[in-house]
Amino acid sequence: MAEGILFFAEDIFGGQFGIKDDAIYSFDPETGEAAHLASSVDEWVRAVLGDYEFVTGYPLAHQWQAQYGVLPIGERLVPKRPFVLGGDYTPENLVALEAAKGMRFRGDLAVQLRDLPDGASIKFKIVD
Repeated sequence: MAEGILFFAEDIFGGQFGIKDDAIYSFDPETGEAAHLASSVDEWVRAVLGDYEFVTGYPLAHQWQAQYGVLPIGERLVPKRPFVLGGDYTPENLVALEAAKGMRFRGDLAVQLRDLPDGASIKFKIVD
């Protein structure tokens, strides 16, 4: 899923940015899919600055913090109902979670979903 990618940054949701084959990719932790974002670091910087609200998740992070307080260092906003499963991009659907724990949770989800066809029915269950 993320083989060969060297990650160097992440957005407010824990989505990763990484380098592979001299290009920059965005990595979706819910699906395990990597999408080409830029051909160089300079191009990536321009992409982030050119559309930072979308690329970083800033507006939703700002709304969440206005409702729930400052997001602690090392935590990310993780959807209660994953975005890939139709979760809303709203503060009410987000919870602050330690970044690595959120990545493990969504990585497990990505592994379970990777071989399913689009539109397949699933049962989403959280087990401690």
